[in-house]
Amino acid sequence: MIHIALHFLVPLLVAYFFYRENWQRAFLIMMSSMLIDLDHLLADPIYDPNRCSIGFHPLHGLVPAGFYLALWAHERTRLFGLGLLIHLILDGSDCTPF
Repeated sequence: MIHIALHFLVPLLVAYFFYRENWQRAFLIMMSSMLIDLDHLLADPIYDPNRCSIGFHPLHGLVPAGFYLALWAHERTRLFGLGLLIHLILDGSDCTPF
């Protein structure tokens, strides 16, 4: 449950502190990156709390991460790319070797 809350809280904090003049717009754009989780619909079961998303789901890998980094580097797509990168970092935090 904390993991899901962080997917909302971290973009909200980034939007508020780094895009203060228009934080609502920045937050909504970063939240639209949650669409990355549509690739979970391809998995069986769709949700497994013990599964590491990184490397398992097609949009949660190193090649897509490179694309998200490129989106972040371009001014017009920066917020969407940032939202995707935040999403991957948060998902990666669940992938502990323990």
